[in-house]
Amino acid sequence: MAGPVDCLESTLEESLQAKFPSDLKVSILLDFTRGSRGKKNSRTMLLPLLQRFPEQVRVSLFHTPDLRGLLRLLVPERFNETIGLQHIKVYLFDNSVILSGANLSDSYFTNRQDRYVFLQDCAEIADFFTELVDAVGDVSLQLQGDNTVQVVDGMVHPYKGDRAAYCKAANKRVMDVIHSARTRQQMLHAQTFHGDSLLTQEEAAAAGDRRPAPDTWIYPLIQMKPFEIQIDEIVTETLLTEAERGARVYLTTGYFNLTQAYMDLVLGTRAEYQILLASPEVNGFFGAKGVAGAIPAAYVHIERQFYSEVCSLGQQERVQLQEYWRRGWTFHAKGMWWLTNKWKPFW
Repeated sequence: MAGPVDCLESTLEESLQAKFPSDLKVSILLDFTRGSRGKKNSRTMLLPLLQRFPEQVRVSLFHTPDLRGLLRLLVPERFNETIGLQHIKVYLFDNSVILSGANLSDSYFTNRQDRYVFLQDCAEIADFFTELVDAVGDVSLQLQGDNTVQVVDGMVHPYKGDRAAYCKAANKRVMDVIHSARTRQQMLHAQTFHGDSLLTQEEAAAAGDRRPAPDTWIYPLIQMKPFEIQIDEIVTETLLTEAERGARVYLTTGYFNLTQAYMDLVLGTRAEYQILLASPEVNGFFGAKGVAGAIPAAYVHIERQFYSEVCSLGQQERVQLQEYWRRGWTFHAKGMWWLTNKWKPFW
């Protein structure tokens, strides 16, 4: 049976063939180290697509600027992925967006509990993520038809060039996308279209526009610490700081490893916390060969250290830990829910 990458590649090929020679474009952003692991990998599987449709297909391979020099030469495959990864998991189709936690491997689509968000006909979010993927792609290495890679013209090489210069250029390219999206949203918030004229919200209401106000807001958060972009970290710390008595915070993670700053906030605020973790048996590394097989035990050790501190502070009623277990399944869901009433999450 074909795996998800095979199915995706064949579906893309069929679509490109059906539309050829139209202006249909396919842009794929992968991590360099993970996408190049082994003899048969994501980049080799995508090569035929790139070779057949070189003007319509772009494959970008993000390479962390922290993996360079002797470190790059000495650290073996798989372990080099611990230095840094491009970990965006988003699928864009016209004006629809799927935000996923899943890698493109069989287990994620058969017996792994994960999270998926489908935003249908949401042009603003689709535009933002399209621009973000293009921006990260521009600061990545470009896969060529002969399986070599090149940098975009004018871009600093991520691991051969000056690190500071590369990170500065990458920061500007990504932040331009964020600033542009923020400007568009500010204009959209201040003004609304009514007929053929552009009116303020007050003018539109006076003219009889009674469309309901939105009840859901979506704020994409970006975290790219090598480029000094830490929006996700800032927002998360703010939410944890402002979670006061009476609030309930639900956290889920397949790999429990809170930063010290997050740990201090959980232990130092007054909100109730319910944290859902993967039990060792449903950790994706359970039963793996070599050093990887010890990873579940390492996370259990971190969990026990944290819970020991919870108990030493007498906060075991306020901060509760639960382990997910389901026979034959693994757990990879990550998220945070902050509730100020008695609503319950999905589990």
